[in-house]
Amino acid sequence: MSEISLQEILGYCDHTLLKQESTWEQIKDICNDGIKYGTASVCIPPAFVRQARELVGNDLAICTVIGFPNGYNTTAVKVFETTDAVANGADEIDMVINIGWVKEGRYRDVQREIEAVREACRGRILKVIVETCLLTKEEKIELCRVVTDAGADFIKTSTGFSTGGATREDVALFAEHVGSGLQIKASGGIASLKDAEDFIKLGATRLGTSRLVKIAKEQ
Repeated sequence: MSEISLQEILGYCDHTLLKQESTWEQIKDICNDGIKYGTASVCIPPAFVRQARELVGNDLAICTVIGFPNGYNTTAVKVFETTDAVANGADEIDMVINIGWVKEGRYRDVQREIEAVREACRGRILKVIVETCLLTKEEKIELCRVVTDAGADFIKTSTGFSTGGATREDVALFAEHVGSGLQIKASGGIASLKDAEDFIKLGATRLGTSRLVKIAKEQ
């Protein structure tokens, strides 16, 4: 029996739909489910943010993605995307870093870009996706420092669009190395209540998933 109730777990969830073929009818459904099941937010494509805000009013936080899923847009493009998302009503921004810069050791550039997006957020929650499946252990540890120093709210494991999603090992590693105030979002491949509970116990305070609401519906 789970030590954390299903309702508590749902409160950690960014109920997510980011498939390329997503339609407004599907987005509307997950927004309604997000309200019904008490999720932390819905995470949706930028093109639907304004419609979703009009639909949910103040009943649900709207999260969207920036530089998604590859992260190699220019900083100016990411800042514009963020400004546009905020203007359309986004409450939370999940940005993808430039992973090529990490591979080149350009951590100062990564930090400056996060800082630029953070400023464009105008006080909204900023989560920084580092795509752990493409990183070495040393790179993951260094990014904990960079994302902390940049003033983001969360470090996030994965887009869900690369070669792997969240792992227990990566969340535990983040929990050991993040600085004060930086929270952890586990995302990608969270398929069961056991997965969710394990990630929460390891230190994640957000979960990016579409499956847990489906489980709640089945129950």
